[in-house]
Amino acid sequence: MQIGKPAIMKLTKKGEYALRALIDLAIAALVGRRIVRVSELAEKEKLSVKFLEQVMQQLREAGFVESERGKFGGYRLAKPARQISIGEVVRLIDGPLAPIGCVSQTAYTPCSCPDEAHCGLRMLMLDVRNAITGILDRYTLADVVDVTTRKLLRDGLPLPFSEPPTREPAPHSRRAPGAHGLTDGIIHQMLGDYTI
Repeated sequence: MQIGKPAIMKLTKKGEYALRALIDLAIAALVGRRIVRVSELAEKEKLSVKFLEQVMQQLREAGFVESERGKFGGYRLAKPARQISIGEVVRLIDGPLAPIGCVSQTAYTPCSCPDEAHCGLRMLMLDVRNAITGILDRYTLADVVDVTTRKLLRDGLPLPFSEPPTREPAPHSRRAPGAHGLTDGIIHQMLGDYTI
């Protein structure tokens, strides 16, 4: 692996902002919002408008979102949420999903190992890459939105960009900020109990 050229898959803040904005746009579309201003997205997610505008520009250039100019302008998804895999967004923003360059499918770089074909570390990292890509490429934006909206509705919370709910949430449904259960993952929400 080349020093100074990291190939480790790490979701950067830019990648996180991109995914959060896409999820919000998909939820907005679900509740009938045709377009959402960057300032609304930034306010909801507590993000910098200026930085989010850069992220949205990159998503627009890649064909994930469309924009409208003007006083009532903003962004919307350019294609159905079911056609946007989480993996493709992460690759766009943050690059390869491989933990080391010699196992990358999209940005292969040889490492310093003298016998790559028989390198145990490479074989292990290949399994890591396969696990990461298997999850990120299997799930679409629509899957994440489905789980997110079901959980919000279950807990009596309003869907973002929609009218406020007419009833109070159940008292037992709210958690303290930052309190997450071990079963809050997307796979658990979709499949129930599982083991890796």
